[in-house]
Amino acid sequence: MKFRAGVAGLAVVVLAASAGCGAPKDGAAQDAVGSTPTSTASASTAPTSAASKGAAPTSTTTAAESASLPSAEMQGRWWTWAATEPEATNPVADTDGSACARNQPDDVWFLAGTFGGRAKRACEVPGGRPVVVPVVNRVGDGRTCADFMSTARGTVVLDGEPVEPERHEDDSILVEGAPGNPVTGEEGRFTATGCGLWVRLPSLAPGAHTLKVTGRSGDFSTGVDYALTVVAP
Repeated sequence: MKFRAGVAGLAVVVLAASAGCGAPKDGAAQDAVGSTPTSTASASTAPTSAASKGAAPTSTTTAAESASLPSAEMQGRWWTWAATEPEATNPVADTDGSACARNQPDDVWFLAGTFGGRAKRACEVPGGRPVVVPVVNRVGDGRTCADFMSTARGTVVLDGEPVEPERHEDDSILVEGAPGNPVTGEEGRFTATGCGLWVRLPSLAPGAHTLKVTGRSGDFSTGVDYALTVVAP
């Protein structure tokens, strides 16, 4: 994630950096726009949001479950989720995983990246939910995203097995920030172009899992080593 009221890192995103999505207040949908963001909040942001060896991870649901969100909705919901907390409890600024469960929606579980640099987090995840995490991501206008994606690179390893990130180049999204959040920098709702590398995972089997997310674009880098404990629903 690249943006801290201008610069943030995934993350994770895993999503962050991704995979978990929080709906914007009032259930507002995200539509494609693609021009320089307009709003009551600062609109040129970029977070990432970014395993132990073992067999390929097992899933309690099909992969279709995690792919049900359109790209623009996924990104808009993740950015709104990341912008709902002040820095002390913000999941992107989280240093140990204690903020993982903040404001999580009921239909997906978001993970975050960092505002730059690497973090280690331990998180408990409810079973039966797909996971969304950004590897490296940004919001801005079309040109900003084009430049960002030209050097965007990243890797994701789940339980020792590589996972190929998805590339999302230029979706028009709606983001809403809460007062005092470090992601948008101020309260308000705005439209912008969202882009980045993302991973969407089907819900994981109950038990312990490791997720390692590493992302980079230009001179910005982010990464998170997640120790996930999935609890049976």
